[in-house]
Amino acid sequence: MKARDIMTPDVETVSPDDDVSEVLTRLARAKFNGFPVVEDGRLVGIVTQGDLVDLFQPSDRTLWIPVGFPPFLESLTYAIDLSWDEFDVGLDLFRNAGKPIREVMTEDVVTVEADADLDAVLDLLADDERDINRLPVLDGDEVVGIIARQDLLAALAAERGA
Repeated sequence: MKARDIMTPDVETVSPDDDVSEVLTRLARAKFNGFPVVEDGRLVGIVTQGDLVDLFQPSDRTLWIPVGFPPFLESLTYAIDLSWDEFDVGLDLFRNAGKPIREVMTEDVVTVEADADLDAVLDLLADDERDINRLPVLDGDEVVGIIARQDLLAALAAERGA
């Protein structure tokens, strides 16, 4: 079994110039959680829910409070997350809505060729260090499909049942 046998061939993609708000809207209606980013027919990145959620919970809104006596040499530090109230999310949406996807996408995309065998696909999707959920399938530079973890599990189940 090859990657082409288990991939979803109709791949929804976005452009690197698409607005964050547009991609968020499309993602909210989709049954998956990421899009390959394609420019001039060539894969240039991938954008996931995680990339977009990071826009709305930035780490710079964490207030670190040292607790103890000066000079705080052995103090405990407490973090208070100041984000996620409606006002903050509204500000984040306003500030980031017109931002192009190219500013938030992951450029180093893990891919697989259409003729890769099932073991190669399994190695990539099961890699804890990479922790990827979807794998664009390429034929040269062109995206011809995508394999999600659930596609791989369905293929393995079908192979075992055969």
